[in-house]
Amino acid sequence: MKKIKVDATLENLDTVIDFVDGYLEENECSMKNQAKIDLSLEEIYVNIANYAYGDEIGKAEIEVSREGDDVIIVVKDSGTPYNPLEKTDPDISLSAEERQIGGLGIFLVKKNMDFVSYAYEDSKNIFTMKKSII
Repeated sequence: MKKIKVDATLENLDTVIDFVDGYLEENECSMKNQAKIDLSLEEIYVNIANYAYGDEIGKAEIEVSREGDDVIIVVKDSGTPYNPLEKTDPDISLSAEERQIGGLGIFLVKKNMDFVSYAYEDSKNIFTMKKSII
């Protein structure tokens, strides 16, 4: 397992993506799945940076590990408790103009990853994603 802890700011997004991509490349992840993982990680991280701490700057911790053919990414923050999986999926049959704002990002995370979960433990939001690297 590898771990990185950064200030949860948009300026650190590239650092977080590069950290995970390095691990994925070491583990010979397919480019197709790396793109899906990157998009999902960006969505979760940007939401933390924008909303978890209000006007303050908090920390985000990213852990990446491998279990068989799967990579597991765990994103933790100590911000406001929020379970993005409780958000109702958007009705993608509607046009963009007819749809309510919000929810498309987490919807894409759920579609791109093989498994996602949320927990709130020890005053931390813990979002876990799993994806096959093959």
